[in-house]
Amino acid sequence: MSLIDLVMPKLGESIMEATILKWHKKAGDTIKQDETLLDIATDKVDSEVPSTAEGIIEQLLFNENDVVPIGTVIAKIRVAASAAVTSSAPTPTPQPQYEEAKVVEDIPYTPTQTVNPSTSKSEIRFYSPLVLNIAQQEGISMSDLEKIPGTGQDGRVSKKDILAYVANKGTVSKGVLPTQTQQATVLPATVNQESTTTNQQTTYQPPTVFTANVEVIEMDRMRKLIAKHMVDSKHTSPHVTSFAECDVTNLVLWREKVKKDFEKREGEKITFTPLFIEAIVKCIKKYPWLSSSVVDDKIIVKKDIGIGMATALPTGNLIVPVIKNADQLNLVGLTKQVNGLANAARSGKLKPDDTTGGTFTLTNVGTFGSIMGTPIINQPQVAIMAVGAIKKRPMVIETPQGDSIAIRHMMYISLSYDHRIIDGALGSTFLNAVSKELENFDSSRTI
Repeated sequence: MSLIDLVMPKLGESIMEATILKWHKKAGDTIKQDETLLDIATDKVDSEVPSTAEGIIEQLLFNENDVVPIGTVIAKIRVAASAAVTSSAPTPTPQPQYEEAKVVEDIPYTPTQTVNPSTSKSEIRFYSPLVLNIAQQEGISMSDLEKIPGTGQDGRVSKKDILAYVANKGTVSKGVLPTQTQQATVLPATVNQESTTTNQQTTYQPPTVFTANVEVIEMDRMRKLIAKHMVDSKHTSPHVTSFAECDVTNLVLWREKVKKDFEKREGEKITFTPLFIEAIVKCIKKYPWLSSSVVDDKIIVKKDIGIGMATALPTGNLIVPVIKNADQLNLVGLTKQVNGLANAARSGKLKPDDTTGGTFTLTNVGTFGSIMGTPIINQPQVAIMAVGAIKKRPMVIETPQGDSIAIRHMMYISLSYDHRIIDGALGSTFLNAVSKELENFDSSRTI
């Protein structure tokens, strides 16, 4: 008999951890290879994790609702000796060289005794992005963070540990609370004890009591994650938004002309989304920096173009499935990808891989009646485009015979971009290129 380690799988770009929602097996149960062992959730999608081997569950290393870093061993499976020859422990997928700024890779698991951080002062202690974010929000310095005892793997501080520290911080007596003296060392010399006390009081306020006639709704898990990522994106990227107006009359009339035959032939309805994506892809090839990310002082240009399309769910939440290798698909292929991913998102059947690999995002705010929007960048991307509602308006048409007024189908498009690397000139040039691509759509085109 031999033990096989099951690790938390890599679930996509920039995803560093996942929450265990439910274990389908318990210690001592028999499990088959590829049988679902647990359900997990990330900020993007819920998913099932299958077993990589057939055998008996020896040990489950985490509980439900625990937040686990990618690559961490989550369970041990005892397999027959013959199976062990052909089944090796899955190796944690190494993080790409350029994933996100200042993200530290997890230490590979080794089945040795847990290192007690209090006895290894000289070693570097690693913290997950979630723990560091909580520490920043709660005003916990690195020196204080190092004093928190960790219950995670290799003595690491988990989300549970730091939240327990925050909850107990106000109840610990002055004689045993290490943070007061440590925090004093990082405050400017001009700040007195009174201001320090005031700052602590404003940080830890009692629960808000509502006296008016209100309805209090607790955010669901996905909404909390969306809120966090929106705030993080604003903190990461200096956002700039540019706008352009498009005359999409040719595109609208062409779609109206072919949509019935297209659906009859391909079994798919053709919407405006694949037409917008096609134009975006053509322009990204001209201006590749729009398909990139920023890591420290490096610009990582993505050669494989993946277009994320923001999709509203029936719950009101938002998810962004990705059309991979969009530059290699024709209009029929784009249409089938768009429809397939949208249907999977709304029916809750998206897989983790369906939300990975995005290098640029499109959001259609016009679907809900908005004529324009200022979208927030989907990190670690550097740009996102919003298309507004298509409206008929009287417009001045310039012709060799003179100007005239005609009814045209008009649409506003907007581009939010990361001003660290995309300046106004490049952002506006790209936006104008997409506008021209849509305006010059070939109305005599065949599929």
